[in-house]
Amino acid sequence: MKRRDLVLGGGAALVSAPLAAPAFAQPAQNRVLKFVPQANLTSVDPVWTTATVTRNHGYMVFDCLYGLDDQFRPFPQMAEGTSFENDNRTATITLRPGLFFHDGEAVRAADAVASLKRWMRRSPIGQKLNEYTDELVALDDRRLRFRLKRPFPLLLNALGSVATPTPFIMPERLAQTDAFTQIRETIGSGPFRFVQNEFNSGSLAVYERNPRYVPNPNAGPVSLTAGPKEVHFDRVEWHIITDTSTSTSALIRGEMDWFEQPTPENQLLLRRNRNVVVEMLTPFMSVGIMRFNHLHPPFDNPAIRRAILPAVQQSDFMIAAQGPEPENWRDGVGCFTPGSPFANDEGLDPLKGPRSIERARQLLREAGYNNEPIRILGPTDILNPAALTQVAADLFRRLQVNLDVVLTDWGTVVQRRASREPLDRGGWSITCTTFAGFEVMDPVSHFPLRGNGNGAWFGWPNVPELETLRDSWFDAPDVPAQQAIARRMQGIAMQELPFVPVGAVASITAHRRNLTGRVPGFAQFWGIRRA
Repeated sequence: MKRRDLVLGGGAALVSAPLAAPAFAQPAQNRVLKFVPQANLTSVDPVWTTATVTRNHGYMVFDCLYGLDDQFRPFPQMAEGTSFENDNRTATITLRPGLFFHDGEAVRAADAVASLKRWMRRSPIGQKLNEYTDELVALDDRRLRFRLKRPFPLLLNALGSVATPTPFIMPERLAQTDAFTQIRETIGSGPFRFVQNEFNSGSLAVYERNPRYVPNPNAGPVSLTAGPKEVHFDRVEWHIITDTSTSTSALIRGEMDWFEQPTPENQLLLRRNRNVVVEMLTPFMSVGIMRFNHLHPPFDNPAIRRAILPAVQQSDFMIAAQGPEPENWRDGVGCFTPGSPFANDEGLDPLKGPRSIERARQLLREAGYNNEPIRILGPTDILNPAALTQVAADLFRRLQVNLDVVLTDWGTVVQRRASREPLDRGGWSITCTTFAGFEVMDPVSHFPLRGNGNGAWFGWPNVPELETLRDSWFDAPDVPAQQAIARRMQGIAMQELPFVPVGAVASITAHRRNLTGRVPGFAQFWGIRRA
């Protein structure tokens, strides 16, 4: 079988003197890792939500059939291997022996089948795989079989997809939960066990090493989610600290080991401390978006969506997120990750040239905006979305619209943005967020670029032409043909505006210098150890 290698799938005072901040004890220092995540963990279901913090939680406790290296090549994780027959229209996956869930039950093929079927209802690449699938069944306890209508070259890549939602394998009884209903119990077979009785949303999440987890020795190089997942800590504690100065001070004093996402001003302080390393969390920049709700006025009107483009300055959004240093952000960004094979400039002219609030106001009037209420929903406690929200709010204030800005914690935003209700029933008009670069490199897993109406990501745009082109992308004979399709998709997206791209931003992390072996990509807790 031919395999494709790429998925087309007072600062000084802070340093010199401790702040008045809670002290965190360090029992069993070399066996406990203390981490400050980018946001509060409010949902433990990595299929129900696309929140990055929940995806990271998922990789702690669940495992996937396959992993991907940083070149997006698939390698087995829970799978022993896959055999292809019938011109690649039949794929039989065999599970590794000796896999157990945290409750002691053996992992069975039936668990994998139920998990994948639930995931295929929510994931963009899973939905496409489902279209190709005639049958997915468990043959026995260790073997599951895909019978496909036609070959799906990205099958193994899909089963190792890092994009949210992620194809984690959970017990059948949990996986039988409707994909649009949250699971409340976290039982996986991954390298850590979630300590439910210590979980306090808004304060603490705890993970203990799974003693029955056996890293796959045939999992390829240690890279992104591929390779043997070797765990070197008995316990990982996620401390939810919403004040970034407190987190920074705790990292400097050694009370925390790792701060996932320090603000730009705190990065400067941390770089001055010889015991702290400040570095890129991932080599892929995250793409920022301003997302419209297409279900309700005024943004159910594409002309009103387009009217704001003359006022959008991508650099304003990016500087707010990561400071003025140009190496930490990019403007002139379209729908796809900068530097990826599908990044292009089609349709971006409205975002170039001199910016004009007056021109945007005029276009709003011409498009029929009649002072309908506009509600911006955004967080206060997660770096990039909070910064983008503030810039968006300022932009719309200057546009002199009937504006309501709702700022709350990220967990509430994650829950509330799922509402399809109109504004008078608690709904929303605009929300801002970022997507990891590996999630929006191509049309495969690009959530905000979907145009499938009620099945789309929050905002629910209905753009059939985007879906038709996405289907064509899967059947394109080569990369140049796929690039041409991606270019057309971006052109349509800039007309229909499921979202406005507002730039790309680097993800910066900070940790104590005595931590080594961190796997670049996102907050992963295998490989990392204390020197």
